[in-house]
Amino acid sequence: MYDWANSAFVCVVVTAVFPVYFAKVAAQGLEPALATARFGLATTVGLALVALLSPLLGALADAGAMKKRLLAAGVAIGAAATAGLFWVGPGDWRLGAALFVLGNVGLSIGFVAYDALLPHVARPEEVDRVSTAGYALGYLGGGALLALDLAWILAPARFGLPSGPGLDPWQATLPTRLAFLSVALWWVAFSVPLFLRVREPGGPVRTATRLAARAAARPVREALARLASTGQAFRHHPQAARLLVAFLVYNDGIGTIIRMATVYGSEIGIGQAELVGAVLLVQFAGIPFSFLFGGLAGRIGAKRAVLLSLVVYGLISVVGYFMRTAAHFFALALLVAVVQGGAQALSRSLLASMVPRHRSGEFFGFFSVAEKVAGIFGPGLFTLAVWLTGSSRAAILSVIAFFAVGGWLLWRVDVEAGQRAARLADEAAGTAP
Repeated sequence: MYDWANSAFVCVVVTAVFPVYFAKVAAQGLEPALATARFGLATTVGLALVALLSPLLGALADAGAMKKRLLAAGVAIGAAATAGLFWVGPGDWRLGAALFVLGNVGLSIGFVAYDALLPHVARPEEVDRVSTAGYALGYLGGGALLALDLAWILAPARFGLPSGPGLDPWQATLPTRLAFLSVALWWVAFSVPLFLRVREPGGPVRTATRLAARAAARPVREALARLASTGQAFRHHPQAARLLVAFLVYNDGIGTIIRMATVYGSEIGIGQAELVGAVLLVQFAGIPFSFLFGGLAGRIGAKRAVLLSLVVYGLISVVGYFMRTAAHFFALALLVAVVQGGAQALSRSLLASMVPRHRSGEFFGFFSVAEKVAGIFGPGLFTLAVWLTGSSRAAILSVIAFFAVGGWLLWRVDVEAGQRAARLADEAAGTAP
């Protein structure tokens, strides 16, 4: 249900509605290419902040047994920032960018703790299925709210909202601003089941009473100590480290496509209804494909399934470069729906199978860093290309290199060796399932 909850932010704010609102309303008066560049810069800044915080947050979650509290903090920050978007009007691009950055920070803080819970709620043989099912439910939840938001954005009169000619800017933008408020409420409400039903995992059995007390009394100090030792832990888990490097590279391309697609589409003249409709296609078509990839991973292995998805992403980059019409955008959206959920969910579950359960927060803190650092390079390259060329097309084909290099690095990961190392570490710590 937390996938269902946070996907509303990813779908409505990150992907579908806010990028267009930023370009057309918040950045009103700026050149279209400059508005795209400002949005890319805001994305880069937000992800850079999270990349700096994530390792410490992951270690803190483990040391203080506070994964759920960290998750609650992320929800509070993200939902509050999202609700604040209601007050962003024409020309308020600075306020919109700042709140967008803060919302992404809250989302990512929550993901560090949420992903770290995966190996505690699923048995080793279940992690691929549980992870892909979570992504599928996220598609459904995000798509459901986006469909409702789209209904009152396109037909406000049916919902008793201001419509027709003669509206002032504040009235004309009310349906879209209410969509942002709905995301905040959705995010908080559907996070409640996790907090009620999932228990906070304890620390490793081998931890002595004295160390546990110290962790509870001085969690930040203990977190820093654990963080310093994580680098040494990677020496004992080289396959997990290789996976993180591969993920950093290929997720750069995935993140760029997710975050920049609609603002790029808006720049080349595709209408808001078509852009949001294509995102809805991704949300609902992505549900069966997420389950399909979970089953495919059971047949050919998670690594091979991710490699297959990267081939499709290369094709997506080519389609994006030649995109001119709404039909092209829908074709791109359908290809994204085929692979997006599977690629990211299986990357998450693959790492979960290769790291010690008692240090999952630390490792997923670094996983979050890999994800966010990748997000920095992609939108950063997009922004640089816009400034240098005056067009966004130059950045599209360069994304193929991230999929090619990341796929090659992933191919070199020995999954079975990584899983053996994780089991041995858990047995030594007394935390084996």
